[in-house]
Amino acid sequence: MSDFVMNFIADVKAKNPAEPEFHQAVQEVVESLEVVLERRPEYRTAKILERIVEPERVILFRVPWQDDQGQIHVNRGFRIEMNSAIGPYKGGLRFHPSVNLGILKFLAFEQTFKNSLTTLAMGGAKGGSDFDPKGKSDNEVMWFCQSFMTELFRHIGPNTDVPAGDIGVGGREIGYLFGQYKRLRNEFSGVLTGKGLNWGGSLIRPEATGYGSVYFAAEMLATRGQTLEGKTCLVSGSGNVAQYTVEKLIELGAKVVTVSDSGGYIYDEAGITRDKLAFVMELKNVRRGRIKDYADRYHGAVYTPVDPTHDYNPLWDRKAQCAFPSATQNEINAKDAANLLRNGVYVVSEGANMPTTLDGVRLFLDAKILYAPGKAANAGGVATSGLEMAQNGMRLTWTREEVDRRLHHIMKAIHKACWDTAEQFGMAGNYVNGANIAGFIKVADSMIDQGLV
Repeated sequence: MSDFVMNFIADVKAKNPAEPEFHQAVQEVVESLEVVLERRPEYRTAKILERIVEPERVILFRVPWQDDQGQIHVNRGFRIEMNSAIGPYKGGLRFHPSVNLGILKFLAFEQTFKNSLTTLAMGGAKGGSDFDPKGKSDNEVMWFCQSFMTELFRHIGPNTDVPAGDIGVGGREIGYLFGQYKRLRNEFSGVLTGKGLNWGGSLIRPEATGYGSVYFAAEMLATRGQTLEGKTCLVSGSGNVAQYTVEKLIELGAKVVTVSDSGGYIYDEAGITRDKLAFVMELKNVRRGRIKDYADRYHGAVYTPVDPTHDYNPLWDRKAQCAFPSATQNEINAKDAANLLRNGVYVVSEGANMPTTLDGVRLFLDAKILYAPGKAANAGGVATSGLEMAQNGMRLTWTREEVDRRLHHIMKAIHKACWDTAEQFGMAGNYVNGANIAGFIKVADSMIDQGLV
């Protein structure tokens, strides 16, 4: 690591204390860019790195709301508008107790490069709240969403900032948020994505992140003349991303043996079938239950609860060829990465954002496996959000086949950009550096074109 990069990362840590996820995201990207900064000194002269790690705007606000018993609660709301060099801000809203400024800055930073890779005109943003929708009634979620949007509405718009969903923000929450925006602005516009199909949503949007990560894995395997058919796959999570990752893997002939939630994970050696997946979807999306119910329903499955004393996740200690981390950030540490490699995994496609720690990433890169970072592999979600924005702008609705075709084409283009860029800079097969460099150059060149703003 050069003195410039070490000093730059130290400076970021000093200016942004107590934000370890943000530090991690910046370090991963900046380490990849050393060779670019050597070839393109104008980036250092224009202080592109110094500008790109500073959000263009940080919005922090209180969100008061009342529960069903009449008790008043106050949560924090956030919107990080990171970079608009290539288009209006675009990125999800996350409702989860873990939400804080550092996590959202890391997500917005990652989103900037992810959106750049999609080939669409979208800047980077992220937002959300430390509100926990789990266990809340529909009315309580609606009252919270209405209070949240009562502040956020003044900062967003179809040509300014277009939020979407993320952890804790699904179709129900997007509906309540959109309804309040429409009431406050007295307009019907494509200000949010992930909307219901009856009022401006896009087909394939719920499936897009999971489908996209599988498409990317298939493209990586194709470089070795292989397919997903017959491969045993580990999937973490049981929400939107994990569900549709499993669905597409089943469709392509793979065998998925795990899913999980915050309570633990199930291992089904026989494989998760379409019928079993339908049960998971009903359990999680309708009943909002826990994944341990799967083991009660299917007696061949084994449920393992989370043990907080462990320094590893036993889900990643199973025999397989492919892994699709689809839950949350830093769910694969160095010990997990070593377990995956020891158990025969040579394809890792990240459905979650930054699910692997820096030490874990280094192990994957040193082993020269097919490893796709989240900013490339899970870009299908925001890409289809961009397609939803396009449909809203034209007041049209494309068919399921048309959206899926465009999504598949975008994921192929992202894979090609990562592959070609890595080769161009002498790092063939390194998808981490390929994704970081390809995403960065487009944003950096746009910033230079637009002057010192």
